[in-house]
Amino acid sequence: MEPIKLISVIGAGSPSPQAAGNAHEVGRLLAQRGYGVVCGGLGGVMQAASQGCSEAGGFVLGIVPGINASSANPYCTVVVPSGMGQARNLLVVLSGLGAIAVSGGAGTLSEIGHALKAGKPVISLGSWDLPGVAQAQDPAQAVDMILQAAG
Repeated sequence: MEPIKLISVIGAGSPSPQAAGNAHEVGRLLAQRGYGVVCGGLGGVMQAASQGCSEAGGFVLGIVPGINASSANPYCTVVVPSGMGQARNLLVVLSGLGAIAVSGGAGTLSEIGHALKAGKPVISLGSWDLPGVAQAQDPAQAVDMILQAAG
């Protein structure tokens, strides 16, 4: 059996409707290309990407900050209750072949930093514009870019 290939989808816990739509589309497109999503398992961008991936038949790994698996959004296939709080951000980005950041604040910035430090490619879709982070204009371009960069 082949291991599941995961892409980290990171972003705002309270996104704009456009960002939530972009995250949903990213999740859907990843599933259609044979990839799963790994995320922080909660709401916002995490839930939207999880929903898009799940509805397209994909696998979703949610790594939640607390010790209660029931805190995860309903679209997670597998939930890891980390008990690590925000430190779980490291696990989220290390579990993927690369990351797509959809909008986001300080938590997303920390995930981008961890991913870059680990040598993982990061694509921004309306998120931070930083050295080493490629900018995508839409969900399809973000997915194409991350899959190309992740090999």
